[in-house]
Amino acid sequence: MSYVVDFGTVSTTGLESSPVADALAGLRANEARYFKNKYDHVFTVEPAAAAGPAVEWVHRILKQERGLVISSRPLEATAFQVENIRTAYVFYESGLSINVMYTVDDGGKRAVGFKLSDGMEVPEELGAFKFARQRSKLAGTIRGSYFVIKNEY
Repeated sequence: MSYVVDFGTVSTTGLESSPVADALAGLRANEARYFKNKYDHVFTVEPAAAAGPAVEWVHRILKQERGLVISSRPLEATAFQVENIRTAYVFYESGLSINVMYTVDDGGKRAVGFKLSDGMEVPEELGAFKFARQRSKLAGTIRGSYFVIKNEY
């Protein structure tokens, strides 16, 4: 069952099993607000089990680009395209959010972004990354990092 993320009223729907559910819900709402304001896109997520292709795409990029395997269980995911950017998000039980922004035009910008919910530790598999901090009214302190995608997906 899909869920339209409401950034006006932050809800933990679908994220209840996370130990940082409130912060993860704020992070998810923060992403929804960004896409609504920038692209007028309604951010809709579904349980990870129902969003298999999106989760598999993100995991394949992580594995092939950097040899990364995320140990936390994916809770929700979404995949969509706005303008010429193919986008996928996976939200994990640990409080981690991973997004892929993939410009479909040749030579376009392509990257994987990691965001850590307020209150969670840096996952061991992401220990090599440096995380910058940003403040969000919806999510508190968000720590983020990214890497540029080199190959075609």
